[in-house]
Amino acid sequence: MRIALILLGVAAALIAPFFVYPVLLMTILCFVVFATSFNLLLGYVGLLCFGQAMFLGLSAYVTGHILKTTDLSLEIAILAGALVSAVLGAFVGFVAVRRSGIQFAMITFAFAQFVYFLLLRSEFTGGENGMQGIPRSELFGIFDVSDTLTFYYVILGMTALAILLAYRVIHSPYGEILKAIRDNEPRVESLGFKPERFKILAMSISAGIAGFAGGMKAAVYGFATLTDVSWTVSGEVILMTLLGGLGTLTGPMVGAGIVIIMNDELAQFGEWALIAQGIILIL
Repeated sequence: MRIALILLGVAAALIAPFFVYPVLLMTILCFVVFATSFNLLLGYVGLLCFGQAMFLGLSAYVTGHILKTTDLSLEIAILAGALVSAVLGAFVGFVAVRRSGIQFAMITFAFAQFVYFLLLRSEFTGGENGMQGIPRSELFGIFDVSDTLTFYYVILGMTALAILLAYRVIHSPYGEILKAIRDNEPRVESLGFKPERFKILAMSISAGIAGFAGGMKAAVYGFATLTDVSWTVSGEVILMTLLGGLGTLTGPMVGAGIVIIMNDELAQFGEWALIAQGIILIL
């Protein structure tokens, strides 16, 4: 049954752009990866990061800057953005993992606000206007991905790789230790492990995956804005994960799809969209 469902999902993803606007589908895929990165922390380690958007947005700016100022290929630019976010995640984790619960959440929120301010004041980001005109260079320096339909399949492949990475982390001895830390950290420490080290690495991996999503998003839209770094996006990814289901690999995918489609459909209602969204979520 599981294999049949996977094959059905793959088939649906392959034919979807012929029935649904490809950019909307690529947006969903970007947020699927983003929500997966957040779920890795909250669902499997028990860490509520209320600043996940700083990794998404920072990588979007780094990827965009590389594509605008160098001749590097698309995948290298996206990976570079993800790497920068992973390094930032390790630093934030080094400071924050000594606390838990609401204290950890507030520390990550403070870091996110600091990153937001730095990006706002930096010249290369374009400030409040954002970074515009990000080109879409050739994949591997060979394949032209300027066509939207072609690029959809590239984003689909990148999403699959990110999810496989998350799956491998979760279903590994390291992932078992993370789940043990979530369930009973003192017990893990009594067995001779140092939970802080595992949590710092989890922060770095989560930030790297979030940065990968940010790089993809910048390439899809051709711009990066401060909205990607804002606390509202950090709140939105929490909603996606809770809506789909914590501690499951497919939960964030479902939650991201529901929220993005709902936002797209309700946009026509203007200021009433938030009220309609709230009513739908309550129901």
